[in-house]
This record gives sequence, structure tokens and C-alpha cells, in this order.
Amino acid sequence: MGNQTNFGLEKFLRKKQLLGEGYFPGSSATLWRHVRAGTFPAPVKLSSGMTAWKLSDVLAWQVARAEVAA
Repeated sequence: MGNQTNFGLEKFLRKKQLLGEGYFPGSSATLWRHVRAGTFPAPVKLSSGMTAWKLSDVLAWQVARAEVAA
């Protein structure tokens, strides 16, 4: 399985990935506070028990934050 393609499909991140892999620097409570305030992208409901964030939205948020800090 050497050559894998995502066919242009969106990738999604679960909350554990956002917090554990450094996409969002904060706690779960802080994450949800920012979502409610509109300062972090809202998640997408993938099913009745699964919520995730679009990777493209999270990366755009990171770029915007970096531009503000520069």
C-alpha cells in the first residue's frame, strides 16, 4: 500500500487530535469556549455520536493566528 491518495476528500480531526497533536493550544473547555465565541471553527456533526473539525478550517485558523501575531 505504498501510494495512497485522498482523492481531494476533506480530512477531519477529532477533539482528542486537536488537543493532543498541537492543533489547538488549550484545554477542552477553552476549545469549546472559542467555538461558542466564534474565534475557532465550529465542528461538523458526522453522525449522531461523532463530531469533528475540518482540517482545512483548522489550518486556516492557524494561518490567520500566525498573521495576526506577525
